[in-house]
Amino acid sequence: MINIKDNEKLSILNHSCAHLLAHAIKRLYPNSLFWVGPVIEEGFYYDIDLNDDSIVEEKLALIEEEMMKIANEKRTIEKIEVSKEEALNMFKNDPYKLDLINNLADNEIVSIYKQSDFSDLCRGPHINNTSDLKYFKLLKVSGAYYKADQNNKVLQRIYGICFENKKDLDDYLELLEEAKRRDHKKLGRELELFMFSDYAQGTVFLLPNGMIIMKALEEFWYKEHRKEGYVFIKTPIMLNKELWEISGHWQNYRENMYTSEIDGKEYAIKPMNCPGGMLVYKNNLHSYKDFPLRIGELGLVHRHESSGALNGLLRVRSFTQDDAHIFMTEEQIESEIINLIAFIDRIYKVFNLDYRIELSTRPEEKYIGSIEIWNKAEKALEEALIKANKSYKVNPGDGAFYGPKLDFHIKDSLGRSWQCATIQLDLNLPERFDLNYIDKDGSKKRPVMVHRVIYGAMERFMGILIEHFAGKFPLWLSPVQINIIPVNNNYHLEYANVLKNKFLDNNIRVILDAREEKLGYKMREAQIKKIPYNIIIGDKERDSGQISYRTFGSEETKIMDINEFIVMIEKEIEFKI
Repeated sequence: MINIKDNEKLSILNHSCAHLLAHAIKRLYPNSLFWVGPVIEEGFYYDIDLNDDSIVEEKLALIEEEMMKIANEKRTIEKIEVSKEEALNMFKNDPYKLDLINNLADNEIVSIYKQSDFSDLCRGPHINNTSDLKYFKLLKVSGAYYKADQNNKVLQRIYGICFENKKDLDDYLELLEEAKRRDHKKLGRELELFMFSDYAQGTVFLLPNGMIIMKALEEFWYKEHRKEGYVFIKTPIMLNKELWEISGHWQNYRENMYTSEIDGKEYAIKPMNCPGGMLVYKNNLHSYKDFPLRIGELGLVHRHESSGALNGLLRVRSFTQDDAHIFMTEEQIESEIINLIAFIDRIYKVFNLDYRIELSTRPEEKYIGSIEIWNKAEKALEEALIKANKSYKVNPGDGAFYGPKLDFHIKDSLGRSWQCATIQLDLNLPERFDLNYIDKDGSKKRPVMVHRVIYGAMERFMGILIEHFAGKFPLWLSPVQINIIPVNNNYHLEYANVLKNKFLDNNIRVILDAREEKLGYKMREAQIKKIPYNIIIGDKERDSGQISYRTFGSEETKIMDINEFIVMIEKEIEFKI
């Protein structure tokens, strides 16, 4: 999918369309007030206070009609510059605009865009006339807290998108329809992969089919990490408050943590695996000869997400991070980061996932450590990217509170972007936890530490894969790899069972559909369940020792010797084709 923010022309068009939306809302709902209406990757939105009114999805078409009416009026869009005092007077009855204006410097010139009877604060730029806003669509409406603060009023947020021509808009809307067909929540139900319950909001229940996928992802993870020299640990889920104070989480992340009191002491369920990893490191003496020391952990973490943010597997309150903490000397930073980038690249290629990299730097607030240390860490990441010959974009102020990071945004088969892998360089926690190693000259030194994930959250990555593959998983991930269908149980079931056992002996996941249903019905159901291979057993197959099979999505029947077929399947699984 296109990123509107990366396209200057479309960004201006969508910014202007946000004002067109607000103009139409003001005509239809005269008492409405407006907060902000920024351009986002998927178009634009506007946060609106409708006072005693409300907008539901069914009313979006009516708003679109009013927007089109204003567009056809060919209203000139005019930029006006006024003083802060003049702006305060112009918007004296609008508390939302007054809030924005009051945050400006006293001598700042305020930019306002006017189209006919509607004016709005905006830095711009905008197009010149509403007549250029013809190919737009309002996509959805939701709630959003004013200033993203749960203590504030809930505003109505209307999302939309705008293009230069009808074809681009139609293509985008078709892509959205395809995304709906691939929705992991829908496919999760149909393929019986996972479920949720009100008894554990925001926490996934993996069903047998989903558990097979999760275990396959884990086994692949362990296998690839062993190749890279990782060792593995498991740390407790609940740890004493004092540990979280040392790590800085208590001061910087407390609002997202679940806590409990045990034996008169306060504990927290871990939102991150790092502090437990620090204790494991301190359990032994370390020498420079141990480095780089790569320690991996598939660790279960819990974070308090607001109920409105929960979204299937993509945003949950309990999930498993494919974490690793790597300890090294300063001299090893560059080579280790380059190695990590190559490792992530190799993993993503298996899933046919492209990616882009962002370098996220020190936050404006809530960070630990000196600015000098941050500058040093950011420079080290930047130099590693250059030496790895990787293009990247700087994302100012979006680093973790303990260090800068590289974020890997993968692109799925629909072109959508998902942030998954991250490499976080930490020059602060080793200091806070008093971590040491013995250097060549016998002196004690601080190790440099890297936090990193590749999948990110296992559950979220699984949700992304469901949509990426549209539920048609590659053979190595498929919950059921082979489906055997006897034409007539009276004559073919015995041989079908022989085949089933032969597949099981070769560690191939197989089911036998022996229900008393018509062959066509069974085949259609197998297609709905997206089973990769369906074997039909009739007289010819039973008597010849061969098999007839169809692959998912194909009407063509192929014939093959059973042993050759097994070799073919094993290769497809092994090489993750």
